[in-house]
Amino acid sequence: MKIAMIGQFPPHIGGVGTHIHNLSKELVKNGAEVFVVTYPHKAIKNSINNKNTENKNTEDNENDKNNEKIHVFSTWGPNIAGLRSLFFLIFGTMKLISIVRKYDIDIIHGHYLFPAGLVAVLGGIFTKKKVYVTSHGSDISYLYPKYKFMRPIIKFVLKHADVILVVSESLKEELLNIAIPNLDSKVKIHWNAIDIDKFKPNNDYKFKKELKRDFDIPIDKAIILYVGNLTNRKNVDILIKAKEQISTASTLVIVGDGAFFDNLKTIATDSKNKPDDIIFTGSRDNIEDIIPSADLLVLPSSNESFGLVLLEALACEKPVIGTNIGGIKEIITEEVGLLVKPNDVNDLAKAINLILSDKELREKFKSNARKRAKNFSKMKIPY
Repeated sequence: MKIAMIGQFPPHIGGVGTHIHNLSKELVKNGAEVFVVTYPHKAIKNSINNKNTENKNTEDNENDKNNEKIHVFSTWGPNIAGLRSLFFLIFGTMKLISIVRKYDIDIIHGHYLFPAGLVAVLGGIFTKKKVYVTSHGSDISYLYPKYKFMRPIIKFVLKHADVILVVSESLKEELLNIAIPNLDSKVKIHWNAIDIDKFKPNNDYKFKKELKRDFDIPIDKAIILYVGNLTNRKNVDILIKAKEQISTASTLVIVGDGAFFDNLKTIATDSKNKPDDIIFTGSRDNIEDIIPSADLLVLPSSNESFGLVLLEALACEKPVIGTNIGGIKEIITEEVGLLVKPNDVNDLAKAINLILSDKELREKFKSNARKRAKNFSKMKIPY
């Protein structure tokens, strides 16, 4: 079987890219061949496993023979907010149709309803292939309600997709509120999964040593960690403000990049926090080396369908804090972490202070964390 995946893919960061990567690897283990159409990135060389045509892709750097069956194609276009999606819609659709016809693809799967889902549906219409789309959350809970011009587009995608996958129960409920005939018959829950062999406890504290070397942060200083895209809905500004109220000596480490990167750095500079209280690392591709050095991970989003990074932290036996919304509340139980009110600086600060100051509670969360993560460790093939 040959599958075309549409959407983010490493070295792009984020839960969607991680999910596509994990699903692609599981497909290959089961004998499939995967062709990924993703956004432009300087680190990706368009590739197919053919020495006579093009270079091998970045997947081969993992020295995993299975990855020879994951072929990554980057489209053309500027990385400018507002224009990136438009260019991906145009050139992604063209690239997809070309790949489907050239390699006789069996199934097209778009991840995120727009633009990837629309690319998948248009590709399916032109090539008459079966189309799966996955709603990863903010496409339904953010784009659809906020932007009226997006509603007919998303409805078009949902109407023409053969199968619609969602990553949580809460997201399924939201999606079924959209008035489309027979929508419920096409919707299936497909949980995100994590690689618990990749994300695991590690006592070498490699990242803490890096912080000591580069920023002179003491090894014994607590680390509050955020990992993810720096967008408005992630509420990292709330986390920065909450850091002002943390009584335990600690450093907030913000790993990621995005449209709000510069704005967040300004907020951090203007806050009451000391310069070494908040560290921005930018985008990193070794998250499995970073999380084990943290004392807890925080996901303060105002909108989140799942929260894959929470599971990655739990697999590394770390306590977690997340907002009491969407898929986050389906991951965090009272045995592994704390849920807080969205957009509430005081509630978030109180939760962080509690975990950092209460050793018994912290050990309880740590002892149950990996067991919780294992519930999400099996990637199911949806086809």
